[in-house]
Amino acid sequence: MTKLAVLDDYLDVVRSSFDWSGLPSDVEPTFFNRNLASIDEAAEALRDFEILSLMRERMPLPRALIERLPNLKLVITTGGRNRSIDVAACQERGVLVCGTRYGDPAPTIEIAWGLILSAARNIHREEALMRAGGWQEKIGFSLHGKTLGVVGLGNLGKRMAAVGKAFGMEVVAWSQNLTAERAAESGIVRVEKDELMSRADVITIHLVLSERTRGLIGAREFGLMKPTAIVANTSRGPIIDEAAMVAALQDRRIHAACLDVYDTEPLPADHVLRRLENTVITPHLGYVTQANFRTYYADTVEAISAWRAGAAIPRLIEN
Repeated sequence: MTKLAVLDDYLDVVRSSFDWSGLPSDVEPTFFNRNLASIDEAAEALRDFEILSLMRERMPLPRALIERLPNLKLVITTGGRNRSIDVAACQERGVLVCGTRYGDPAPTIEIAWGLILSAARNIHREEALMRAGGWQEKIGFSLHGKTLGVVGLGNLGKRMAAVGKAFGMEVVAWSQNLTAERAAESGIVRVEKDELMSRADVITIHLVLSERTRGLIGAREFGLMKPTAIVANTSRGPIIDEAAMVAALQDRRIHAACLDVYDTEPLPADHVLRRLENTVITPHLGYVTQANFRTYYADTVEAISAWRAGAAIPRLIEN
């Protein structure tokens, strides 16, 4: 039998949310609902598997781990890219790496706005207070008439901007490559980074993590923000300098941070972000919907079937 490891199924739903009977008859899946947090643990658990199915960027696949997986032949990641896979190391060992379709981006927009609304109106804490027998903790503020600053005006950023406009917000945007003309096509004003940081009431991040964007929002940027500002990150944790963000939150230099992504995932149980009252946090739920999972694993089965048949594998990742 060919052994398939389906990794990081935190909710233990992947086995039941998709019909795996389409797998070739000689492929035997094993589902992991825990995170294999260390290279040693992952190497021990996965050494006999020929195929790994990774949930995008939940578990890294660095060279040090790849070299300890002697039977590995095929890696499939959800989504079209996965920067936590050392693709070059896989290629050197003859391991194919492929992706899936990205799925529907709408759920990430919904999570982002859910977090922002909760921070603006204190919904998360008021709900907990109600369950504890209380009644109204603090006064919130309306988004209508406020300024939304969108960092990264791609597919997701444009959708965030559209919702902001529906709430009656003024929308400004910035990224390294954004031009005034391209922003204007969406009815949005491009501003410089410093102006966005100082002017926006809500700052929402929609960039791909790269060496250019890592630490993009640091102590200097937090120093420019209003004390009433909300910062939302549903992209990737390291785009924000975590230590600078924690310091700004602890000193009450901003109103709140709304986070669905973190430097380390799963977020450690004792992490300071779990204890701060001015955070609204969710466990990287942006893409976690039944429809997206069906897309990811339909493509996973398709890739495995093509590989076993010796046919061309769709959506190969080259680098």
